[in-house]
Amino acid sequence: MHPPLSDKRIVCREFIQALDACHANNWARLTGRCNQEKDKLNQCLRKERVERSARNRADAKEQRTKAERAWKELHEND
Repeated sequence: MHPPLSDKRIVCREFIQALDACHANNWARLTGRCNQEKDKLNQCLRKERVERSARNRADAKEQRTKAERAWKELHEND
């Protein structure tokens, strides 16, 4: 299951549009003919999530280093 797509920055727009077009035909949706489009969308969203997680992890590591450095400087005078 993917997150809501209408309220997020859309990076997988073409996959979303392809899935919406496929879902317009209820018979195709119900018989599994849209599975390929859905798999492609899931792969795109997963790639975005992995990249975002890596950026967040790097940012958190940098922030932690800054905080540790600040604490170290604060306690040097003790």
